[in-house]
Amino acid sequence: MIVQQRRVSKSRKGMRRSHHALVAPTTLSCSKCGKQIKPHRVCPYCGYYKNRKVINVK
Repeated sequence: MIVQQRRVSKSRKGMRRSHHALVAPTTLSCSKCGKQIKPHRVCPYCGYYKNRKVINVK
């Protein structure tokens, strides 16, 4: 079995966990309706993508 040889310091533990932080998803506003959407996707509220009507939304 693997047994820890030395205690991991708070600094080393923090450095290892430095990449575990959560980040907010990137959003931008739709050019037609102004709602917040994910980039490079059709707006689910108005159906536009790059100022073109792509889908019909009720």
